[in-house]
Amino acid sequence: MADLYVTWDDYHHAIERLAAKIRDSGWHFNQIVCIARGGLRVGDTLSRIFRLPLAIISTQSYAGEAGRQRGALAVAEHMTMTTPTLGDRVLLTDDLVDSGITLNVVQRHLRERYPAIVDLRTAVLWYKARSTCRPDFHAHYLPENPWIHQPFEPYERMSVQDLCGRAADTLAHPAGNAEAR
Repeated sequence: MADLYVTWDDYHHAIERLAAKIRDSGWHFNQIVCIARGGLRVGDTLSRIFRLPLAIISTQSYAGEAGRQRGALAVAEHMTMTTPTLGDRVLLTDDLVDSGITLNVVQRHLRERYPAIVDLRTAVLWYKARSTCRPDFHAHYLPENPWIHQPFEPYERMSVQDLCGRAADTLAHPAGNAEAR
C-alpha cells in the first residue's frame, strides 16, 4: 500500500469518529492516559469531549531520518496528571498501533505501577493489521502497512531557525497573509 497522507481535517475527523465509537460502546471510564508524543492530541481532544481528566505518559522509540527508525522503547518513570490519583477505569490513547510494542509495554507498565486500575482499554486512530496488539477502539483499520504522514510531521524536519525565517518572511510580505487582506 502507498503511504497514507493525513490532513489536519482528516486527523480531527478521525478523533471524532473514535470518540463516537467509544461512546457507542457504552463503556464508562473515569480517566484518560495518553502516550506522548503521538497520543497527545488524541488524548487532549478526547479529554475535552468526554470532560475527563488527562494524564500523560511519555515514550520514545522512533528517531533518525524523518523519525522512521525504530530504536529501543523508553517509557517515562512517572506520569503527569492533575488528579491526586489515577482513575480505576482508564482509557489509554495513542495515535496508532503499528507493531503493538508500545501499546503492550505501556499497558503492562500502567497495570504494574497502578494496581487500582480495574479496567484498562485502548483507543487509537489507526490500527494496522500487522500489530500484535488489538486496540479496544480504533477509528480506522489498515489491512496493509502504510507509513502514515501526519499533519504535524513537517515540524520534525524543521528547526526553530526555519520557523523564525518563515515567520519573518510572512511579516515582510503580508500580501500572502490572510490577515493583511
